[in-house]
Amino acid sequence: MSAAPPLLLNLQGARRRLLYVTLFEGLAIAIVTLALLVFTRAGAASAGGLAIGSSAIALGWNLMFNMLFERWERRQPTRGRSAARRVAHAIGFEGGLLLFLVPFFAWWLGVSLWQALVLDIGFLLFFLVYNFVFAWAFDRLFGLPAGVG
Repeated sequence: MSAAPPLLLNLQGARRRLLYVTLFEGLAIAIVTLALLVFTRAGAASAGGLAIGSSAIALGWNLMFNMLFERWERRQPTRGRSAARRVAHAIGFEGGLLLFLVPFFAWWLGVSLWQALVLDIGFLLFFLVYNFVFAWAFDRLFGLPAGVG
């Protein structure tokens, strides 16, 4: 089964990863800021600061994780991105991010690690779905990375 052609253009390498994380994190900042305003007592400046800080952490992790994931993916005998591979990608990314964000949330909000973990689990559940859907839509719009499809 061959992959569908990209709807916009076929981006590769660093340009592809940069556009991916820029779009992903831009939407994430908006979503996290709104969620923090709704679900916590954080004011707009605190919610926005936490969203931007967590986005910066996620951006660094995203670049590193996707580079490593694509390197692993190129060595696999099966080409393409199956649902199982996409689920593995989402779980791997979000699981690693959890290790970075829980201490940051606790520090920024002045709460316990447990409270920060509970907050982050809420975000994790949302972002597992968001990551899966975003990656699928991005691949449909811009094509798969070279050597994957």
